[in-house]
Amino acid sequence: MNTLLSIETRNAVLLTMAELLEQERAAIIRINKTDLEAYKGDDISMFDRLKADDTKVDEMIAAAKHLASQEDPVGVERFSFKHDNGMQVYNKTASFGTILIIYESRPDVTVEAAGIAFKSGNKILLKGGKESLNSNLKIVALWHEALKKHNAATDWVEYLQFNRTETQAFLEKPTQKVDLIVPRGGERLIAFVKNHATCPVIISGRGNNFVYVEKEADLDIAVDVIINGKSKISACNAVDKVLIDKNLPNKEVFINKLISKLNEAKIQVLGDAAVAKSHNLEQISSNEVWYEEFLDYKIVIGEIASNSDAIAMINKYAGGHSSAIITKDIQKAKIFMENVDTAVVYHNASTRFTDGGQLGLGGELAISTDKLHQRGPIGLQHLVTNKWYVHGNGQVRN
Repeated sequence: MNTLLSIETRNAVLLTMAELLEQERAAIIRINKTDLEAYKGDDISMFDRLKADDTKVDEMIAAAKHLASQEDPVGVERFSFKHDNGMQVYNKTASFGTILIIYESRPDVTVEAAGIAFKSGNKILLKGGKESLNSNLKIVALWHEALKKHNAATDWVEYLQFNRTETQAFLEKPTQKVDLIVPRGGERLIAFVKNHATCPVIISGRGNNFVYVEKEADLDIAVDVIINGKSKISACNAVDKVLIDKNLPNKEVFINKLISKLNEAKIQVLGDAAVAKSHNLEQISSNEVWYEEFLDYKIVIGEIASNSDAIAMINKYAGGHSSAIITKDIQKAKIFMENVDTAVVYHNASTRFTDGGQLGLGGELAISTDKLHQRGPIGLQHLVTNKWYVHGNGQVRN
């Protein structure tokens, strides 16, 4: 187990990492191009996440700097108690120890997620996908350079260059202690990790997010929120399903306008039986489509009878990630938000804000669809467990 580095050292490493990312910007982008050119798959969302262009490098630098500016999440007092016998009791946050992050495509995770884990006093094991290997190895080399500059061991950030068989073997029988695993990726990756891991796992689950346009909706807001929700198809916070209240005034005109705007954005629009028939759309093949996370230029529009029916449908089919209601009726919004079982619920706003940076955390390790130990974006302050500190002077229990 690595001895906890001082907060001064952790912050200095992060600031050096930001400097190195700027210095090596051109090299990172050049190396990333070799990964992009080598990618032969047909998953457009994976290809999109694989890119590390100037904007992405800017985001990596900003993430490292922001992490360095944040308060230390380790050793924060959560509870204190003075026992009758004179013992002083404290409960404080503590590092997990070693965290394994398994992810696909995204080289920026090699900075942001590793940075969050490192700042919160954890050793990080990174297992990226083969499609981003060259980009990831370059970024990990910069981590090691930053650590060495501040006399910290390079094994604080370790890259596991494993194939699928080796990864399975490591999950089932780790060759070093692992305290927590966070898989970031598609459902197949998550199922693979859950099936084989022998330590706690935080699930960064599927999106499949819904927007419900209630009968009292502001229709301009509804269009804006839905179009924005489809603005980045590779994101887990993208909108895949739209439910329209069947009692919405000017419903047909609104749906026509929405379809037109989606078509302009090159989004394929599918409908349930009612919407497909009345608007000449392709009908979904079965109700199983409501379960699907698309990660594609595709969306489904359906009709729904009421707020309570919308809640029931979302709770049945959604991925537990994000959902939104568009309405002027505050009471309806309250009922929807209290009863929809997703990590983040929105009233008159886009699901694209489900992101650690956008929700005030400065960044995220992942977006958890679990309810333990943290739900929604996992920020710096969530990547800790806790520990009890009890100070006495010889007390024994009667």
